Amino acid sequence: MHSSFRLLAIAACSSLVFACAKKEDGAKPASSGELTTDAQKFGYAIGVDLGNSLKPVKDHVDVAALEQGLNDVTNGVTPKLDDAAREEIKNTVSKQMQEEQIKKREEQATKNKEDGAKFLAENGKKEGVKTTASGLQYEVITEGSGTPPKATDKVTVHYKGTLLNGEEFDSSYSRGQPVTFPLANVIPGWTEGVQLMKPGAKYKFYIPSDLAYGERGAGAKIGPNETLVFEVELVEIGKDEAPAKE
Repeated sequence: MHSSFRLLAIAACSSLVFACAKKEDGAKPASSGELTTDAQKFGYAIGVDLGNSLKPVKDHVDVAALEQGLNDVTNGVTPKLDDAAREEIKNTVSKQMQEEQIKKREEQATKNKEDGAKFLAENGKKEGVKTTASGLQYEVITEGSGTPPKATDKVTVHYKGTLLNGEEFDSSYSRGQPVTFPLANVIPGWTEGVQLMKPGAKYKFYIPSDLAYGERGAGAKIGPNETLVFEVELVEIGKDEAPAKE
């Protein structure tokens, strides 16, 4: 089931719970906003839950009509829309919201791509910033010593990842321990970049979206076509531990 439709379903379920509770209890509405009885508190709690569930779709919901629907069910009035009509409008609005989400994501992907390209073009001119053939940019904060890892190696690193606006989305420093993983199992920008490092080194990487998570993004924090910035410290090569996700 699509997320927007699930929200509508949650709202509907919450409405029914509220209606049934009110009908069975027979409690009168709270006056002056006071919540004195259990029925009033329970009804208010359901209302808050319902309001929270409707936040993502609030622009598509007429609150007065919502209240009318609640009252009709509670008072035993025949609904103005039958089962088929209610199902049809929920599907229609769900489709509209899905189309809006797709359009918004496409617009965000285009903006992120343009912002990333502009940033990298300027960043590449800075002293100390180097750009590889793939478009990966990096600068050396601290140089290490020894032999760099190969793509087939397992590495242990400390890192911090941020968006171009400086917002941090992940950090092993915040968790207080480094992570270990096969170097071939992470995003291309990491696989390429960490192979430039020697143990003990700390680099800063500026990773174009096509070397990061691309159009799909990652989770709620990394949007489509985001250019990412990582500070990476290569702690060790070949440490024999269970791999952790970057």
